[in-house]
Amino acid sequence: MSKVASIPPRPVPLERTRNIGIAAHIDAGKTTLTERILFYTGMIHRIGEVHDGATTTDHMEQERERGITITSAAVTCTWNQRPEEGVSKLFPESSQRINIIDTPGHVDFTAEVERSLRVLDGAIVVFCGVAGVQPQSETVWRQATKYNVPRIVFVNKMDRVGADFGNVVEEVQKKLGVRTVRILIPIGSEENLQGQIDVLNKKAVLYTDDDVLGSTYTLADLTEDQLLIAEDAYSEILEAVVDVDEQVGEQFLMEEPITVADLKAGLRRATIANDLVPIAGGSAFKNKGVQYLLDAVVDYLPSPLEISAATGMDPKNEEKSVEVKTSDSEKFCALAFKLWGDKYFGKLVFFRVYSGTVSKGDMIYNPRTRQKERVGRLIQVQADKHEEIETCYAGDIAALVGLKNVQTGDTLSHQQAGILLEPPSFPEPVISMAVEPRTKADSDKMVVGLDRLSDEDPTFVVHKDEDTGQTIIAGMGELHLEVIIDRLKREFGVQANVGKPQIAYRETITSKAAGEGKFIRDAATGGKSMYGHVILEVTPNDSGKGITTENSVTAGAIPKEYIDSVMSGVSEAMTNGQVAGFPVVDVHVNVQNGSFHEVDSNDNSFKIAAIFAIKDAFEKASPILLEPIMDVEIATPDEFQGDIMGDLNRRRGQIQEIVTKGPVANVSANVPLAEMFGYSTDVRTLSSGRASYTMEPSSFEEVPRNIVEKLVAERGGGY
Repeated sequence: MSKVASIPPRPVPLERTRNIGIAAHIDAGKTTLTERILFYTGMIHRIGEVHDGATTTDHMEQERERGITITSAAVTCTWNQRPEEGVSKLFPESSQRINIIDTPGHVDFTAEVERSLRVLDGAIVVFCGVAGVQPQSETVWRQATKYNVPRIVFVNKMDRVGADFGNVVEEVQKKLGVRTVRILIPIGSEENLQGQIDVLNKKAVLYTDDDVLGSTYTLADLTEDQLLIAEDAYSEILEAVVDVDEQVGEQFLMEEPITVADLKAGLRRATIANDLVPIAGGSAFKNKGVQYLLDAVVDYLPSPLEISAATGMDPKNEEKSVEVKTSDSEKFCALAFKLWGDKYFGKLVFFRVYSGTVSKGDMIYNPRTRQKERVGRLIQVQADKHEEIETCYAGDIAALVGLKNVQTGDTLSHQQAGILLEPPSFPEPVISMAVEPRTKADSDKMVVGLDRLSDEDPTFVVHKDEDTGQTIIAGMGELHLEVIIDRLKREFGVQANVGKPQIAYRETITSKAAGEGKFIRDAATGGKSMYGHVILEVTPNDSGKGITTENSVTAGAIPKEYIDSVMSGVSEAMTNGQVAGFPVVDVHVNVQNGSFHEVDSNDNSFKIAAIFAIKDAFEKASPILLEPIMDVEIATPDEFQGDIMGDLNRRRGQIQEIVTKGPVANVSANVPLAEMFGYSTDVRTLSSGRASYTMEPSSFEEVPRNIVEKLVAERGGGY
């Protein structure tokens, strides 16, 4: 590793750095907002539009064709808060470096959001001014909460018919359970959207339609009506900050004057502590409100120095917690959060530096593989453009070229750093399909392509079906697998035949049961004599807890050297359940007893005995089949509501809620994924093309008996 003395000086001080994500439900306007931010910060000189397929961060062909974000894109820009008379800003005239990650909104690509939020310090969560809080919005919010990411909210599309800022604010509070404060209130709405009320400074920020790029705005005094709104919101902010911020609270109790700067500083601390969420409104597409939103990002979202220190565990002692101090002078420690195959550079490893620095030529250590690798090239990524750099500093997000044995979630560090960071967690795939190459040449290319794509995407899984020899690919939804197949064709030149999508069913048990397995082979029957004997107990686990194991063997009934083989047999048995051969979930296995033979026992005999014991226990433990259930939300004109609800009932759907917003009804339902294939076509037909829907995985529930029998018959089994 390079010595501290030789490190070149930082280009931007750490306290003037912001690592933020832009996240939201699909079609809320994330990419449009990112495009405006890049334009106003001078990173691009022409605004690209999603509908034209010309945006900076949506650089994949599939993204531009479909008008959606598929993979998160990283960009870096610089923002200077402009000094303005009568306006208090916390960091005027200081250049702020903003690293932005634009994340997907479609639920099929939620892994991109998960791993991005894991390494970010703050986020702008975008809501549509008409639709409000939608299902994927709630998922994104939960992901941000999991990693304690401070947030500000931008209510976008306030120029749309039906936009209502107040309604969205109320929904955010009720549905997400957070305390919001209005900092930038839209002036007007729909075609009358003019700008924003800057609540804290009690100024009107006005944009004209003549300036189509929205680069200029004027500040004006508030009208009488606007002042009433501002006063109400100001009181709301003051009350909230006094409640949660000790410093401003003390000033209030001592009856000391609280300046706008004091209040903004208090709001900053409260936002970083996740006690309050500032909320702003505007229209990215109409170029109204983005500059003051950028000011809010700088004012209220943290630098890497202001967030809680990253923590991990000691690789040599998993129970010992280790804290990472954010400083260039500490030992290097970073998290690899994304892999990407670049057409020019090859494999890129995106990483976030938590401490220390790394330069070209340094050796870095991977605690998972216990191997060192040399840093070949360091890349500052600007969407699909790349700039080579010499050094990365604490708080930076960049990419490494040339590392071979790295997976998403790996810690990269100085060998003596002694830390293993917690990787991001990802959901299990819910849908699968068979894919077969058309020719021998396609076969070789397909292996390479699938291997790289599964490296890039932790929610994309590839395996061989032992019975049929087919290659099975699994992912988060139809669109996810559709994009994978399309990328195989375009990027790797693979022509393939694709099977029908299949549901990722799971199996579990509903009662406790004991099982016994013996494997005895006499040398007289051929081969070496073998002996293994395992007694165990299986118990249902809570949903989502997965497979857990316990070793309660005493008095050497099973020698210690064979316990690992027993657990290996248990693990293998869980890959094929007893109902229809699907993977088993949420079971606790307690290995209790057994016996061995001094000569004939070996690792393999105990592994096979454990498999037999699991099968014996499962037959007595009332096994059931589980299917993925989806949260589905349909937005439909009132006149089609009845037809849509009838269709959901036919699909075994359970209606959860119906909320009417003007002429549009929002129908929420839980529906088995097995019944949702081809739904996009059906819902368009039922509504004459006027309804839209979203869905995301919710839970696994028991499959009705009649459907189980059908599935078992299809798989050639008995139930």
